[in-house]
Amino acid sequence: MPRKYPIEKTRNIGIMAHIDAGKTTVTERILYYSGRIHRIGEVHEGTATTDYMVQERERGITITSAATACEWKGHRINIIDTPGHVDFTAEVERSLRVLDGAIAVFCAVAGVQPQSETVWHQADRYNVPRIAFVNKMDRVGADFERAVRSMRERLGAHPVPVQLPLGHEDLFTGVVDLVRMKSLVWESDDPDAEVHVGEIPDSVRSLAEEARHDLLEAAAECDDLVMERYVDGQPVSEEELVAALRKGTLARKICPVFCGSALKNKGVRLLLDAVVDYLPSPTDIGAISGDNPEREGVKVTVEPSDDAPFAALAFKILTDPHVGRLTFVRVYSGMVQAGAAVLNPRTKKKERLGRLLEMHADERIDVDELRAGDIGAVIGAKFTMTGDTLCDPKHPVALMPVTFPEPVVHVAIEPKTKADQDRLADALRKLSEEDPTFRVRSDVETGQTIIAGMGELHLEIIADRMQREFRVAANIGRPVVAYRETIRTRCEAEGRFIRQSGGRGQYGHVILALEPAPQGSHFLFEDQSVGGTIPREYIPAIERGAREALESGVVAGYPVVDVKVILLGGSYHEVDSSDLAFSIAASMAVREAVPQGSPALLEPIMRLEVMCPDEYTGEVINDLTGRRGRIEEMEIQNTLRRIRGFAPLAELFGYANDIRSRTQGRVSHSIEFSHYEEVPPNIANKIMERTGGTYQFV
Repeated sequence: MPRKYPIEKTRNIGIMAHIDAGKTTVTERILYYSGRIHRIGEVHEGTATTDYMVQERERGITITSAATACEWKGHRINIIDTPGHVDFTAEVERSLRVLDGAIAVFCAVAGVQPQSETVWHQADRYNVPRIAFVNKMDRVGADFERAVRSMRERLGAHPVPVQLPLGHEDLFTGVVDLVRMKSLVWESDDPDAEVHVGEIPDSVRSLAEEARHDLLEAAAECDDLVMERYVDGQPVSEEELVAALRKGTLARKICPVFCGSALKNKGVRLLLDAVVDYLPSPTDIGAISGDNPEREGVKVTVEPSDDAPFAALAFKILTDPHVGRLTFVRVYSGMVQAGAAVLNPRTKKKERLGRLLEMHADERIDVDELRAGDIGAVIGAKFTMTGDTLCDPKHPVALMPVTFPEPVVHVAIEPKTKADQDRLADALRKLSEEDPTFRVRSDVETGQTIIAGMGELHLEIIADRMQREFRVAANIGRPVVAYRETIRTRCEAEGRFIRQSGGRGQYGHVILALEPAPQGSHFLFEDQSVGGTIPREYIPAIERGAREALESGVVAGYPVVDVKVILLGGSYHEVDSSDLAFSIAASMAVREAVPQGSPALLEPIMRLEVMCPDEYTGEVINDLTGRRGRIEEMEIQNTLRRIRGFAPLAELFGYANDIRSRTQGRVSHSIEFSHYEEVPPNIANKIMERTGGTYQFV
């Protein structure tokens, strides 16, 4: 069958922002105006199309990314609506990995907020071109210029307004289109209200001409033709200006900025036009490269064409009660038909794709094939996990996987009854397959099952889903901080593992040095042994033994990170040496070395932003200081004060309720993970006492 939409007219976009900036409301209006839905649902009523989970509708927040699609002016637009809450940042990460462009939504009152920064930098990491939409122009305190300025100052972006608002707060009636130099005014807030196109009012003409000059200047920097006309003082046509702005957006030199009020149905159709005009198609992104799994170090080029060999990236796993395991995929090249057998290079197994689906939130539509540029779901990929590649068995390729942050909070969980025990294991397995930031492990000493996630809300949602979807009743402990250990100085130790019990014995002997590694490097290994003191075939076992010893903790029972392990030497036995012996010897050496390396305990530090009335500033600052927090910045915004700073996660459990009660509920705040820092020795020793450890930190 021929394509319904040429690949050049396909757009794969995500909608990303801080919590409560209006992403889902924007998505709902996009679906309405494109004719995909015929009645607008609202987040606050629990009827939004892409917020289909029970927990999302109850809480009025997006928890999981939802895929949908629509058509606009002859273009096919695949959309992923992402969560704004930091606990669900993995959903944003995996979505941005497979998208070609994004709409960054900002609140006109608050401007750039903490999670706005996080998602913006995630998009930078994956080189995703963006356009910006300043939403909520009808809200009290809305300020378009301040929102644009905050993009420049806090994101290091180059925002270029393509529209200016006509009025603000309850007087917001329309926008000035700086490309056409026309005003667009809505008759009312009705979704189908007429839009009147006219001349720019005299009250904003000088402002519009100044903004048009800035727009032309930005376009000239992106396109030689516009530069030539601009320098010569010649007029630039609408088509030439749009082409130049598109070129700058795709190169990520500029970010076109639009404005409106999604809730009041203003500006969304113009935003859809902007998606078509400025965001890339798969062919604009061009060929990407992957690794050849059969030949190490060899790259494979993947072309965005139906005629190329099939290659797709699995970016999300979902357990559906009706159809079982759904694997969401982005097709980068070629095409695949229902029933086809494809290769997973990681597992080296073939997967048969029984059904292919187009997703519209929780609604599934069977399709016969998926082609280059499509985003869809497959049923039948039993062994495929998030980040795996599915490809043509004759042309194997492994695309760059998705990277996820480490969980920072963990709790113990236990089933209430014997019947729950059997269901619990199955529920935890399925949930950890779905969510790469949700981890499950068993504590060897206590025998407890420990679950770990990105925050209290994350684990709360997991527990709620276990009860509702998997019918598992469980007791959950108090949240516990995911501490880490590290070393501050170089240390050396020797490990010998010798067992003789008649017949063949075990012999492994290693000398290791451990030294601090750069922050974020986790584990590095280097072999500096010389003269064949240890045969090459035992080196991987030594590395494995050292890694496993560090992962299980040494002085306090927490994983040891940012350490470089150096193999200096050792000895072997012609008959008795084995992988197991050297692995155990390396583990023994690591456990002996770490206490000599001036170990330190690390704790997760969270970035905070608090908005409070001026009279509560002292209360908020005193409270943060008492939580070992430090204030980085304060600024006045209308009648509120914005306080930014950092505080340890250990001091922030229950912060939301506590700060509300102290300020009569007049404070809003957001918290997100920032980095790990050393725990002060006196507090580290108290933690050791609680965990039953004997080491004393200094």
